[in-house]
Amino acid sequence: MAVDLARDLVPDELWTLAAPLIPPFRPRQQGGGTAPVADRRVFTAVVYVLTSGCAWRYLPPTFGTSPATAHRRFTAWTKAGLWRRLHRAVLDELGARGELDWTSAIVDAASVRAKRGSLTGPNPVDRGKKGSKVHVLSEAQGLPLAVGVSGANLHDSQALKPLVLGIPAVRSWRGPRRRRPVKIRADKAYYSAEHLRWLRGRNLIPRIARPGIESGERLGRHRWKIERTIAWLFGYRRLTVRYERNGSHFLAFLGLAATLTCYKKLAKLTT
Repeated sequence: MAVDLARDLVPDELWTLAAPLIPPFRPRQQGGGTAPVADRRVFTAVVYVLTSGCAWRYLPPTFGTSPATAHRRFTAWTKAGLWRRLHRAVLDELGARGELDWTSAIVDAASVRAKRGSLTGPNPVDRGKKGSKVHVLSEAQGLPLAVGVSGANLHDSQALKPLVLGIPAVRSWRGPRRRRPVKIRADKAYYSAEHLRWLRGRNLIPRIARPGIESGERLGRHRWKIERTIAWLFGYRRLTVRYERNGSHFLAFLGLAATLTCYKKLAKLTT
């Protein structure tokens, strides 16, 4: 049963993409320390923590790694930028198959409660309780291309530029790599004259609702896609309430959730 669970969490095809990106294990120069654990076991344990929402200390022994070892390797992989590179690798596979829709990109955000740590702030829609905000940019069909985390008190519009700049250069089924959609869609929270100028200066067509002129319903036939994307991400229980003290760790889990969301699309193409 443990083997079946591990294969369900990390299929062979996903591991094939992840394995070359994982930094090699380096023993301590002074010797001693813990014995090396197979990378796949640790990677599977990280996916389990993300999916189940369990605390590191409650990690089941069936994964063949201790909670301390799994958390230490997760931290090291986060510092090495593994999750961002793995997300791009999965997007490359989708792009090479022509499965990314670049006709537009959609931006939105959602708040989560946070117990403590960096990248938190008082949530204005939750009686000032501490929280974080998840920012997501997806392609036209809802596959996440870029994600970010901020304090809950940061206005949504402040994340627009970092998200657009964070779109990776993805392989295309023909021609060079691509990182620029045709249009940027967002609700009126993202509207400003400066944003319109900035997007047009980058040859992006803004489709942002104008406050007091256009209702959010104009984005309605597109907005449900990004709302579905956020629902997909929050389906990973580690993201529903933030317990990580380190904001970069919460961002790492968010990036891994985006990777797994994209991989599910890829898996459907190969079955």
